[in-house]
This record gives sequence, C-alpha cells and structure tokens, in this order.
Amino acid sequence: MKFYLSSYKVGSKTNELKKWISCHGNKICLIPNSRDIYPDSERKTNGILSDANELKNLGFDVTIVSLKEYFGDKDGLINALKPFNAFYVIGGNTFALRQAMYLSGFDRYLESIEDNPDYLYAGYSAGICVLAKDLHGLDVCDKPDINPYGIDTIWEGLGYFDFIFLPHYKSNHKETKLIDDSVNYCEKKGIKYKTLSDGDVFLWESTGNNRDYSSLRLGTTI
Repeated sequence: MKFYLSSYKVGSKTNELKKWISCHGNKICLIPNSRDIYPDSERKTNGILSDANELKNLGFDVTIVSLKEYFGDKDGLINALKPFNAFYVIGGNTFALRQAMYLSGFDRYLESIEDNPDYLYAGYSAGICVLAKDLHGLDVCDKPDINPYGIDTIWEGLGYFDFIFLPHYKSNHKETKLIDDSVNYCEKKGIKYKTLSDGDVFLWESTGNNRDYSSLRLGTTI
C-alpha cells in the first residue's frame, strides 16, 4: 500500500495524486469519522464537503463513507469498500478516528491490503497521526477522553510507524502552539516523533515488514 501523508489538506505534492489517477483510476473513498466528536451541523457538513471538493478538483470521483454505518458489520464494510483502491482520511480527533476504525473493522481491512501496491492511503492531520504504533504523545494536542462511541480510549495505533506524526508544526494553524507543546513533551518522555508543517507531504510505501525510516529526519529522540 502506498501512503500520501499530508500535514493539512492535500498538501504540496498533488502531482503525485494526479499520477495515481492516471495509473489506477480516480475512485476514492473519503473517511470523515475523525469529525464525529462534533455535533451534526451545516458547518460540519460543509467542512467535509470542502475536503471532498479538493479531491474533486484534482480529478477524483469521491464517495464519502462513514465507518459508523458499519460498526459491528465488518462484512458490510468490506462490500462497501470493494469499489475503491484509494482512501482519504481527513483531520479531526485522532482518538475518535481510531475507535471508529476499530469498531468497523477498517483497521483490519487495511492490514489485509497493506502488501498491495495498487492501494493508496492518503490523509492529513488525524488521518496520519492514527498510523503510529502508539498514540501516547498525541494526547497533548488531541483530546483522548472524548469517546463519541461509548468505549474506552484506544492507545494502540495502526502500527505502520514507530514514531508519531506531529502535523501543523510552525504553521499558520490554530493548533500550532499545541504541537509545540507536544514536541516538548515528546523530548522529555523520549517519544519518537516527526514534525510536518502545513504544505508538507510524506510519501511512503508499505511492503509488509518494511519499516525502514532511515531517510527521514525525525525528532531528536530517535
């Protein structure tokens, strides 16, 4: 599986997404569940549609699929995802997103396709933070005790990286100060991290047990 991981929105390497379309088709599934911490409203809907429109402007055919519709129905989720070989997971609350992935079985679905280079996982902010092995350190900038589905906080991430991403670093974003606090916390606790500023995009490909990050410049604790 290939990864297109952005600090905020689609980021600066949109030509890579256009290349994907030319080689793999333009169908993409947008996962909005990091926003489930917010009540349903016109503002929430418009925010999700704004993310969808960014993809449409690049040439994607976007379908929004809420994982909530498949809690406890993993077979139903698999059937719903069959038309797609690309996923776009948007920002919001990392811990709510992780719970939704667990309750729907989306985390296990990603495991089943991770060795296939014809699949794409794209996302930003919470959508990339959830990929870490362990989510400790993210609780400084995200609220871990907001549990919209009534289950305990899940601290185990999806396990693709043994460090956490800290997006919006030194950026014109409302969470930039919280990211500075997270960096300081990670330094004190010895938690591995990589900062991304808005506009930055990290490209990576998973090949099963491949976890080679030697080319990355991570936080000083690695």
